[in-house]
Amino acid sequence: MKGEEMREKRKIVFVCVENARRSQMAQGFAERLGAGKIEAYSAGSRPSSEIDPLVIEVMKEKGIDLSARRPKGLNDLPSVEMDYLITMGCEETCPAVLAKTIIEWEIPDPKGKPIDIVRNIRDMIEERVKALLKEILPTSLLISGQGNSSV
Repeated sequence: MKGEEMREKRKIVFVCVENARRSQMAQGFAERLGAGKIEAYSAGSRPSSEIDPLVIEVMKEKGIDLSARRPKGLNDLPSVEMDYLITMGCEETCPAVLAKTIIEWEIPDPKGKPIDIVRNIRDMIEERVKALLKEILPTSLLISGQGNSSV
């Protein structure tokens, strides 16, 4: 039933300031783990010119390639109501995006941090995304993240 499938698909947007680190990682995990049952987006209030190279490196370790992506601004988002707006622990008030549910994640900013800290933050984001998807999607729709290293 095509109509039922469309209703099941959740729209999630991850927002931070630069859209160069945390929100990009969260979008990558959501796309991987959401099994095509979600639409994941990310954006920033003041987008950077590029994704942090360390973020690209640590996400490749998880089999997620962000190298072709670019930071996006809020105006780059589709003009539809999102089911979930996830803010990533902005240093300033995160911008509002039209969403049914707004969730604040206090995630440390990995900007300028050594790679081991960036990996820890990546793993924290992965766990948060898994928990979110487990909460909002029927269990049968999730893909296990265990050992899933190819994209």
